[in-house]
Amino acid sequence: MTEIRNYNSQLNDPKSRRFETFSYLPELDQEQLLGQVSRMLEKGLVPIIEHVEPNRAQVNYWYMWKLPMFGEKSTDNVMARLNECRTANPDHHIRLSGHNPIRQTREASFVVFRAAN
Repeated sequence: MTEIRNYNSQLNDPKSRRFETFSYLPELDQEQLLGQVSRMLEKGLVPIIEHVEPNRAQVNYWYMWKLPMFGEKSTDNVMARLNECRTANPDHHIRLSGHNPIRQTREASFVVFRAAN
């Protein structure tokens, strides 16, 4: 049996905080990120980009970057919008969510870029 590890997340240590399942894994490289975006679009999910200051990352409300990308089919367009958000908010965490337009539920969500501090 695999040993179960304890991740010591502390509110006073921003680098130790975990946001979702992917945050326990090594950071996604560009190819892996493109794969996740591609799968999200293949499933017909609507990409939504959100961002927040690191000291507010634990709250439920993150700021939405522009409007949801209804009907988007291009991974390049999603990546361009993610990079726009990162350029405009370099000191924020940035999250990508995939929403099901029929069920009106969030089916995927992960932090794409973490702020430096």
